[in-house]
Amino acid sequence: MTASTKTPIVLIHGLWMTPKSWDTWAQRFRDAGHEVIVPGWPGIDDRDVEDIRENPEALKGVGLKQIVDHYEGIIRTLPGKPIIIGHSFGGVITQMLADRGLGAAYVGVAPGQTAGITTLPLSTLRTGFPILANPFGRNGAKPLSKSHFHFTFGNDLPRAESDRLWEKYAVNSYNRVFFEGVSSVLDEKGGVTRVDYDRTDRAPLLVITGEIDHVVPPAIGRAIVKKYRSSGSPAVVEYREYPSRTHRLVSQDGWEQIADETLEWATAHQIPQSAAASAE
Repeated sequence: MTASTKTPIVLIHGLWMTPKSWDTWAQRFRDAGHEVIVPGWPGIDDRDVEDIRENPEALKGVGLKQIVDHYEGIIRTLPGKPIIIGHSFGGVITQMLADRGLGAAYVGVAPGQTAGITTLPLSTLRTGFPILANPFGRNGAKPLSKSHFHFTFGNDLPRAESDRLWEKYAVNSYNRVFFEGVSSVLDEKGGVTRVDYDRTDRAPLLVITGEIDHVVPPAIGRAIVKKYRSSGSPAVVEYREYPSRTHRLVSQDGWEQIADETLEWATAHQIPQSAAASAE
């Protein structure tokens, strides 16, 4: 198969990150012959980390629907349905895009839960505490401290190494996104992150988690998969859990294995473009 005939891949970053967080997988997939599109969330776009930290105004008040609409607009310019892969809150966005029928296959890498999935381990609650503790900051763009980054992303690393990664990758939060995600947990039908778990024509979905992830522990990934499977829909939903992996599944040492296995799964399970077009 030539590069021009391979399915394009859209990578969606998560909260506190930029498209730069996908540099590893993006290059890996390009080397395998795929066109890879890595758009930033509205307000991040193609800006660098330092600029966003110094000027976070464009992140304030942006919500999940605006972000999902942004990605839908990009995806609809492509000649065919892509493989869509999202990390963390990007995994929530991926599931919302799947609910709109926009992909040939979907992968949630340590994905956050969509509406109605109530599993919330204590470590997950701790990751959101700096934002949720101030309800008056709902439309703000709170910086991510180095100590909190160490807990959320660098819990396998010495503090100095974690701080080095903070300098390279971390940006401010979209506070509204976090509040919308949390408020949707108990509101399956009306929450911002609601999806139709019963949808029968959804392209295959793979959920991946890491054993020692503080943000999205395996309990959340299993709950997501159970929710889809218990709906009775025949749509394919699969689960993989990687030992000794943190929330940095896309860049932690050994990321190549996960990237390769993800690409292998997605290309093997993707809906053929002819079928994907007829499902629109």
